[in-house]
Amino acid sequence: MSDSNDLGRRIREIRSWRQLNLRTAADLAGISYSYLGQLERGERPVNNRQVLEALANALRVSPAELTDAPHVPGKQPDSQTHAALDAVEAALSEWLPGEIPDTPGRPWRQTVSDLDTLTHVLRPKSDYAGQVALLPSLITDLLHHAHGRHRDRALEGLMTAYYATGNVSGRLGRRQLSYLAGERVRASAELLDDREWLGVATWVRAQFLSSTSRQRQYKLALDAVDAPGARLESRGMGHLTAAMSAAARGDTDTAREHLDDAGKMADRVQVADSWGLATLNFTRANVGIWRVAIGTELGDGGKVAEVGRKVKWWSLPLSRQGAFWMDLGRGLMQDRRSREDGLRAILKAEALTPQQVRNNVFVREVVSDQLRRAQRDAGGRELRGLAWRMGVAPVG
Repeated sequence: MSDSNDLGRRIREIRSWRQLNLRTAADLAGISYSYLGQLERGERPVNNRQVLEALANALRVSPAELTDAPHVPGKQPDSQTHAALDAVEAALSEWLPGEIPDTPGRPWRQTVSDLDTLTHVLRPKSDYAGQVALLPSLITDLLHHAHGRHRDRALEGLMTAYYATGNVSGRLGRRQLSYLAGERVRASAELLDDREWLGVATWVRAQFLSSTSRQRQYKLALDAVDAPGARLESRGMGHLTAAMSAAARGDTDTAREHLDDAGKMADRVQVADSWGLATLNFTRANVGIWRVAIGTELGDGGKVAEVGRKVKWWSLPLSRQGAFWMDLGRGLMQDRRSREDGLRAILKAEALTPQQVRNNVFVREVVSDQLRRAQRDAGGRELRGLAWRMGVAPVG
């Protein structure tokens, strides 16, 4: 069970290692001296990407080094999931798309069954443990079938599997695997030689780019928007990635402009669940969920509730439903008057997608902050229970 001030302690440790005093580090990060002191003492949370990345840049480390990722919660299955990422890394690094693994592959029917499980069961539920267990053998099988009569379907399946690998690796703190997975997506798309799939690969590269390179990420997201022959789905996702990149740099106007452009594209999309890695979910409802997330990032606080009321969150897979309630809860918790509503939203997110919630650094920060404030009153027990399940502190 970890201390509820892991992030603040880590900031202080790295600042001391860099031999920076509190005022110098705060100036470099563009925040106040008093605010940095509060962060280090655990009196305030780091509740958005802009602050986290500014601190990482000032201390010359990656954001993942500040969050001390991957975080391993107290429950044994989660610890096993993190350990199993080594097999995922081997599957990514040992064989390139176009090469044939020296281990035997399984029959096509079994491969398709596992791909369907990944696409329609594990990813929609944000089941990180299930994905990590399935992906190494699935990637190996698809590499074999990419040389047979199912070549194109196998390559499309590889793009799906590599994308899932990058997504789950990043969520579990192994960001370097996300970059590698993005390159594998691109290589598979090049073998397909199809402009629609190349458009997807362009967006994936932008989405998986390091948070230390937001300007470059923004440029690559615009490349996805303008990719020749790309479908509206991947172009629209390019707008959403560009919006988050702008929000993480504090550029509110640009972020909202891209959200509006994404919304206009979503109105023109004919939903095809089986296309585009099967999980792009580029719909009006998903754009609404991104509006909530970016509003939270920009510090809109309780105002995100007004945005959230317009979102048909129930029309999307569980993973996106969980993301909606998680980011809505974080936003509501920024405002003292709506903190109880925020806690209820995060608890709902946890009920829908527990692994997604428990591995999110910003949820951990806001829960730790509320735990420090909590008294033994209404809602206190629920908060302490959530904190314990996240590995933050025991129930007292």
